[in-house]
Formats: sequence, C-alpha cells, structure tokens
Amino acid sequence: MAAPRIDQTEFAGRRQRLMEALPINSAVIVPSANLQSRNSDVEWPFRQDSDFYYLSGFDEPDALIVLLKNGSQVRYHLFCQPRDPEMEIWNGYRSGPSGARTHYHADQAWSSEEIDERLPQLLDGIETLFFCMGGPYDTEIRIDAWLKTMRRKRRQGVRAPYRQEDLSPRLHEMRLFKSPQEIAVMSHAAEVSAQAHIKAMKLCRPGLFEYQLEAEIIHHFMQNGCRLPAYSSIVGGGENACVLHYVSNRHELKQGDLVLIDAGCEWDYYAGDITRTFPVSGKFSDDQKALYELVLKAQLACLDAIRPGLLWEESHDLSVRIITEGLVALGILEGNVGELIEQGAYKAFYMHRLGHWLGMDVHDVGDYKVANEWRPLEAGMVMTVEPGIYIAADNQNVEPRWRGIGIRIEDDVLITEDGNKVLTASVPKTIAEIEALMAEGAQ
Repeated sequence: MAAPRIDQTEFAGRRQRLMEALPINSAVIVPSANLQSRNSDVEWPFRQDSDFYYLSGFDEPDALIVLLKNGSQVRYHLFCQPRDPEMEIWNGYRSGPSGARTHYHADQAWSSEEIDERLPQLLDGIETLFFCMGGPYDTEIRIDAWLKTMRRKRRQGVRAPYRQEDLSPRLHEMRLFKSPQEIAVMSHAAEVSAQAHIKAMKLCRPGLFEYQLEAEIIHHFMQNGCRLPAYSSIVGGGENACVLHYVSNRHELKQGDLVLIDAGCEWDYYAGDITRTFPVSGKFSDDQKALYELVLKAQLACLDAIRPGLLWEESHDLSVRIITEGLVALGILEGNVGELIEQGAYKAFYMHRLGHWLGMDVHDVGDYKVANEWRPLEAGMVMTVEPGIYIAADNQNVEPRWRGIGIRIEDDVLITEDGNKVLTASVPKTIAEIEALMAEGAQ
C-alpha cells in the first residue's frame, strides 16, 4: 500500500478557504524558498517554504504564488522558473509555466523572469494586499518596489493597493488544524520515526558511538523514502543528554549511562518528533529508574488530561507539579511544593515547556494564546508532549548519584473530539518494555 500524500484537491481547497476569509478586491502573495549556497558550487539541500508548499504542493525554488479575489472570483497565479534544457541537464527537470498549469492547477502561470513586469498589472485595482510580514525572503522590499512602480502610473489610471496586512495570523491558524489527509501523512511520519527509534534501541550497546545510532536512524528514514530528517537528530549519551539541543553526536556510549535520542523524519513535508531515553547497557540502575519513572508519570498524567477544552498552559502546569513533587520526594529539591513552583525552583531541572505544535514545521506555526489568554485545545490540533529532567554533571547542589542524568520522553499527540490519540505509541517507553526490547536486540 502506497504511503499517504497530500493531493492537489487538498491544496486547492486550502487556497479557496483562505480566500473566502479575505475581503473582496484583495490579493495574497507567498514566495517560495530559494536555493541556498553552502560553499563554492554547492547548495544546501532544497526544502520548500512551508507556507508556500501548504498552498501549492509545488516544490521548486524561485517561485511566487499570487491569489486574487476580484468580486467573488478567485484566481490562482503561479510564477516559476522557465523550462531551460541546458540548466535541466545540470539540475534536473523544471515544471515551467505549462507544467504549473497542468500538474499544479494554476489558473495562469508565468515565468519568474516576468514577475516585475506582470505583478503590477495583476495588482491593479486591488485594495488590500496580504503577505507574511517579517519573512526571510525580502518580500517587503520586493512588494515596496512593485507598489512604487504602480504609484508612478496613477495618472494612467493604475490603482495600487492602499492597505497591506499580515497574512500570517490567518494562514497559520489554518495550518494549526489538520485535515484527514494531513493526519494520515503525519501518522505515517510518526510510524516511520517510531520504527527508527525501536531499531536504535535494539542495536544499542556500550562501545558504539552516538553517531552510529544516528546513522541507523537516518538509514531507516531513507529506506522508507524520508530523505531528510525533520530536524537535526539528537543522540546524547550520559551527561550529553543534559544539553537540550545537543547535536554533536560524536562521543562513545558507555556502560552504565543513559542515552537520549530525539529524532523524527519528514514525510511529504510533515514532521515526526520523538524522544526516548534508555540505558546503553540495556538495564536501568535504581537511580536512573527513579528519575525515569518520575518523567514517565508526568507524561502519562498529561496524556490522560489532554482533550478538547483543556487550556494549553494547564497541561504544562500539571507536568510541573508532578515533577516538582517527585523531586522533593527524591530529596533533590527541598521545601513546600507550592512555594517551589512559585519560585521556579524546578527550572534548574525542567527548563523547557511541555510541548509545542507539530505539523509542517517541527515547531509548527499557530498561536498559543488568543486575546492574550491561553487557548483551549481543539480537535485537529497536533502537539508534542515531552516532559524531562536534566541534572547537569557539574551540579553541586545534588548528590553525586543523580549528576549527569538527562531524561526526556516525547510523543506526538493528535487532539480528537473526545480526547487524544498518541501517533507515536508503538515506541516502548515503560522500563519493562524498553529492557525487554533491548534484551531481544542483544540476542
């Protein structure tokens, strides 16, 4: 059975919904990503801009979407690189304007070489121009130049847009809620990511290097058609697990240490994001068990609580309370739990939020507050749930037995009508399950 993908009907529906929410005589401009030089004649691997791809499914560089709403009619214009047989010998096939119309359902398509000439013509008579302000592609500079060209022709009857508005709030609110096709794609990314973590657990043993486990994970991603990870993989053994965004992945994995792996693939532009922590040798020590069970308790309690109507902040607050109570019980913190929370004492050990939105970007778009209040969860949102405890090796305020232990447990969670669904549930996370899987891999 073929892996799920987003089809052109979905992209067309997104464009239609976006434009239905905008006023008459408005336009939307969304630029693509560009090739980025790595050095000399080498570019970084191309990855399309998420907003651009969300509205088009078009994955070539140096392109531009223009959506026009004149009266009730919506028109989709796509500027893209022209066909060029010589350049295509070197860099691969281009769709060109004809392919943009045939395969990507543009009402009209033009060569990107014509943008400066045609954009002022398309925007003539438009009242409100929407684009994502503060973006990375000099969009505002380009728009300013196009509007100046139009204003110089006002005696000829040319009317430039007189309002400019930020598209981001509307577009990113759309992206926050996942359609059935998106959920299918994200479920596939989650499962490929999950199986990569299982493979790493089975293969782990003392003497391997962090990069060797990373290689197994990336190998599994690519064997399943996911050529790029959704983000730089974290494989941190021992005290390296206490560095939240550790990506060096070059040290030897040692007997008696834990290893924390935070890795996820990208499938059809949607991210998986999983963290598991397990013993290099296949067996947790008593101290490691105590901290691990505390993190797992916090995560399971949050998963049990997450459902439509729960405020975003409430799930984080629940994880803070459980972890603080546990740290007091273990003697790592001392004092009244409520006062310790108010003082932020837990932040020395749990310094990040419970999770984030997940989608086309691993830290996906979407507001966490509405009207300056924490927003309630709603069906169709996808978030991570990832509490952790990190005790730095040089922390002199705790007993030596706790130092150098970093633990995080992370799953991808879809909010459903009556609760939630853990998309990454196939990766073991109880101590018994992890030790049994690792024993199986050692045979």
